[in-house]
Amino acid sequence: MKRRVLDRRHFLRGTGAAVALPFLSAMEPAFAQATGRANPEGVHRFVAVCGSLGFHTPALFPEAEGKEYPLTPYLQHLADHRDRFTVFSGLSHPEQNGNNGHASMLTWLTSAQRPGLAGFKNTVSLDQLMAERLGGVTRLPYLSLSTNGESLSWTANGVSIPAEQSPSRLFKTLFITGSPREIEAELRELERGRSILDTVAGQARKLDRTLGPQDRAKLDEYLTSVRSLETRIGQTEQWTKRDKPAVNYEPPQDVADKQDILAKQRLMYDMMALALQTDSTRVMTFSLGGMNAVPSNIPGVSTDWHNLSHHGKDEEKIEELKIIEEHEFMAFGEFLTKIRGLTEAGRPLLDSTSILFGSNLGNASAHDWHNLPIIVAGGGYRHHGYVAHDAQNNTPLANLFVTFAQQMGIETDTFGSSTAAGIRGLETA
Repeated sequence: MKRRVLDRRHFLRGTGAAVALPFLSAMEPAFAQATGRANPEGVHRFVAVCGSLGFHTPALFPEAEGKEYPLTPYLQHLADHRDRFTVFSGLSHPEQNGNNGHASMLTWLTSAQRPGLAGFKNTVSLDQLMAERLGGVTRLPYLSLSTNGESLSWTANGVSIPAEQSPSRLFKTLFITGSPREIEAELRELERGRSILDTVAGQARKLDRTLGPQDRAKLDEYLTSVRSLETRIGQTEQWTKRDKPAVNYEPPQDVADKQDILAKQRLMYDMMALALQTDSTRVMTFSLGGMNAVPSNIPGVSTDWHNLSHHGKDEEKIEELKIIEEHEFMAFGEFLTKIRGLTEAGRPLLDSTSILFGSNLGNASAHDWHNLPIIVAGGGYRHHGYVAHDAQNNTPLANLFVTFAQQMGIETDTFGSSTAAGIRGLETA
């Protein structure tokens, strides 16, 4: 069979008719919610927060398992919520040696192996699997957030999803309703996007008859992405026609000081709490970021953060590093306090929100991806204080992801490199 050479512009050329999508079943919960017919008791949410420069685990992990452990320096900042979180050690993804020491961040929510090396292709991240399951139930199917542009979210085709790092822009997206002219312009852009997808799909169907089996499989993967975009356009169109929720929060200004990492984290946590409170989304990822600079406004810190993370057991560097990380735990604790203070159907919002907090590095000084620092908060689980899995023969972190997926209503017993449908130390209440 002759190989056909295709030009991308030729493939996209054409005018194709724009076909309106029907009312989608995935939209029904959103419309029920608008009319007061939603059932909030069955709602679950998921938030993943990753510190890509790791956390100094001797200041995090307790000495003994169970609920009665003495609070460690980091956990003392979460003390008000110790009945609502579990600390895990002895977890990791297998085969995370990558093209650099920080490559394991690429796969923290996917568990794909050999990140960044030749032939590597990432897989779908946990949050995107959930977002696909939820569809148009909320205004935004997911939020990918960051303080410095790093993203934790990946499509089913292994493509990185850009992360929003501007709280002011995020606030506008969530809560500022545009003028009638702006809304009309947005609807026109959505219609234009639908028209382009119709054209692409039509050209692809013609092309399908001329391809071999391998190319057909690749084209089918491409068309699956097109169909997903068609669905998203229909969902977005319905939400665009509705007013955004009003919140008692002044539109924020982005943090001007690029080195003020704590102000950035706290402001983004505020936006996340508002998004959860207004049910604007039920799936969020947040990369805490890192930098080769000295963080601003943290007394006692005079060395750049990345350098401190590679402390080489230098006690002076470790002490400075602990100051930064304790402040990160303070900010996280404040976030837990905010959403625990919000109620839905008579219970704290924290109890319907599964929160994963941790890092892709167990020992950042050595770029070691074993024995990761992991905290699970909220979610309505039976929390067990501190659960220590084997520090040498780690339990797959993806086993935990199966529990998260099931809690979000996904009927599955596997995810990525999982070996079991759940993990010791985390059961639903």
